[in-house]
Amino acid sequence: MKSGLKIVVAHNRYAAAAPSGENIIVDAEITQLRAAGVTVVPFLRSSDEIGGLPAAQKALLPLSPIYNRASQQALAELLRAEKPDLLHLHNPYPLLSPWVVRTAHKHGVPVIQTVHNYRQVCAPGLYFRDGHVCHDCRGKAFGLPAIQHACYRGSRAQSAVMATTLAVHRGTWRSVDRYIALTSAIAAHLRDYGIPDERISVKPNAIPDPGAPSGTPGHGFLFAARLSAEKGLGLLLDAWRGHAEGELGTLRIAGDGPLRPLAEEIAASRADVTYLGPLNRTATLAQIAAAACVVVPSAWHDVLPTIVLEALASGRPVLGTTMGGIPYLVGADSSGGPSAGWVVEPEPGAISAGLKAAFAGAAGLATTARRRYEESFAPGVLVQRLIDIYEEVAR
Repeated sequence: MKSGLKIVVAHNRYAAAAPSGENIIVDAEITQLRAAGVTVVPFLRSSDEIGGLPAAQKALLPLSPIYNRASQQALAELLRAEKPDLLHLHNPYPLLSPWVVRTAHKHGVPVIQTVHNYRQVCAPGLYFRDGHVCHDCRGKAFGLPAIQHACYRGSRAQSAVMATTLAVHRGTWRSVDRYIALTSAIAAHLRDYGIPDERISVKPNAIPDPGAPSGTPGHGFLFAARLSAEKGLGLLLDAWRGHAEGELGTLRIAGDGPLRPLAEEIAASRADVTYLGPLNRTATLAQIAAAACVVVPSAWHDVLPTIVLEALASGRPVLGTTMGGIPYLVGADSSGGPSAGWVVEPEPGAISAGLKAAFAGAAGLATTARRRYEESFAPGVLVQRLIDIYEEVAR
């Protein structure tokens, strides 16, 4: 696989204090593209830089999501020097701003954006607030509800800046030459925003192959995520409590977050539940391999939970909810192919029934899970798909 393309990858890295899967994905994609012969010119900024900015730039920082002069000047110089085939944008906030799309177009460079969240419409990008799904800003020219509820970082002032940014750049986003939707759910979000089908390509993220599973069957269920309302820990525990101790085997919980006391409480009161605490990636992969099924009971429109891909790569089926990209990843939506698990509504009764089905049938889906990873989420498959998109847009 060889390509003569030259691509500028633009991304505002999230702060190191808030570990970001998006940063990891961007880094991995750059490495994979270079290995495939694509010339990648990074145009990266980091939120960690904010503390060291000159006083004049700091004073203008509140307006940076709308327009960042220093970034636009630097990008213009880069485009003139490198003359790339196109620009691939990931996260523009706060130090790049969506204005990079206008700058690229001014220099005759088409733009692709990978959509990692719902921030064309929703200030925090989640469609979730106060413990429930929220679409209050969808379809509105100006996101006043985001300000009223202080949706962005709990601040009405910062929410006002982000709502204004989304209003100002509505036309900017609609001028992007091609969107990469990580799942069919993101594609639906973009269509709802007014983007036509011909400018949307569905291409999920790839994760490295951990190697073929050992073939040894795992046992029990694993929940490994942030311990928070949107990730569905409360829903899962309500469902688990509806079964007698040991009826479903065992449940292991990994992670940390505001609902940690809930995990600790149930682990102390039931012998079939173990709380493992926060785990690093290596330990998490070991727990996935040890489980029979991974549970992803998200209560929000979870875009692309990496734990699903890690489970499939390890040959472990998934019990997930109907939210966000989970049905697409499991293979339970309309995209075709055998399902590598079960998808249920995000409520305790449905999750309870799903647990019973998964307890009985997880071992029989191990091979299907691994095959779904190999065919749909392995790096070789998805890097070639990305290069195909690049070449189509560049033409």
